[in-house]
Amino acid sequence: MIAKDTQIEDLIREIPSSISYLMEKGIKCLACGEPIWGTLESAAKEKGFSDSDIQRFVNDLNSLKLST
Repeated sequence: MIAKDTQIEDLIREIPSSISYLMEKGIKCLACGEPIWGTLESAAKEKGFSDSDIQRFVNDLNSLKLST
């Protein structure tokens, strides 16, 4: 299961389609050629997302994981 404390590098290894999902949300994890290290929560907070936004990301990403 994906959680808010999941490391970005683990997330994209487990769910490669999460890269495009995160980019759509404005969290560029690999687009600039310099990967973000840290958790999903820290990357989202850095972009100004709320706790409820982050929970929605977790839910969406877990749905993506189930569909792959």
